[in-house]
Amino acid sequence: MTKTAVVALGGNALTRVGQSGTCDEMLANAAAMASAVHAVIEAGWRVVVVHGNGPQVGNLALQQEATAMVPAQPLPLLSAMTQGLLGSLLARAIDLLRGPGTAVALITHVTVDPADPAFGAPAKPIGPFFKPAEARQLAETRGWVVQPDSGRGYRRVVASPEPASVIEIDALRALVDAGHLVIAGGGGGIPVHATGPHSRLADAVIDKDRAAGLIARLLGAQALLLVTAVDRVMLDYGQPTQSELGTITAADAARYLAEGQFPPGSMGPKMEAALRFLAEGGELAVITSPDLLAVTLSGTLTSAGARSGTRIERTPAHAERSP
Repeated sequence: MTKTAVVALGGNALTRVGQSGTCDEMLANAAAMASAVHAVIEAGWRVVVVHGNGPQVGNLALQQEATAMVPAQPLPLLSAMTQGLLGSLLARAIDLLRGPGTAVALITHVTVDPADPAFGAPAKPIGPFFKPAEARQLAETRGWVVQPDSGRGYRRVVASPEPASVIEIDALRALVDAGHLVIAGGGGGIPVHATGPHSRLADAVIDKDRAAGLIARLLGAQALLLVTAVDRVMLDYGQPTQSELGTITAADAARYLAEGQFPPGSMGPKMEAALRFLAEGGELAVITSPDLLAVTLSGTLTSAGARSGTRIERTPAHAERSP
């Protein structure tokens, strides 16, 4: 039986740090991501791609507020717009490698609990970085919540509740079973409050790693692949004792998470998504850069001294910490 891998790509992979987000930039970045996904398919896996939208949805919000000639749309509809935008870019890039009609971008809604405490504590950064004075002005004039992010400046932050279910999961499963590469849950999904027989849009942006983990669990996928900017997860990051993690067990990862090794604003959500996926039946979670995705998934190195990323295995059969 062909195994299924769910691949989570960050919005920063499609609009990289230092880029403004032009069409040409995003096309080039999508081509690089498609190449990484293509290698996973060539290794015999069925693939579902989930992508983030942090930079793009924040930029789109700025565009919405730049004119009063047309009405600005709410945040969940901006997520819907970015699903179409980024889904198109990724589908075209994948089809160029694998043939027209290989990839399908599925508009995807996720349900959230209206009582989720995240609605009272915005923490998900979106859009560009601002200097402190700019951030203060935007907070005062537009009612934004702004916070420092990664030491690179200030960003707008919005609510990011836990996704509870995927409304289009049956359609997604049918497309995967038909042999398509499916791009789903873009931007973490369009959030809706599920209240009785009707639903309404939720003012939030869903974390794409959480959404990818949920989709992987619902599909019964065997692997969850979390793509990031670094080759390997680090322990004691930025300290003299800093070290890399190669192949580890879920128990090891849970211990490191409990020790505070993985901050909430960076590696924490990835580790949490990986551990929940493994706890609910997944076989393997991978955290690595695009270039090392396929080789890390395979668990075998093609040449002496070749590098791989971080593998988190449910069972301890092959796990060992890399110095």
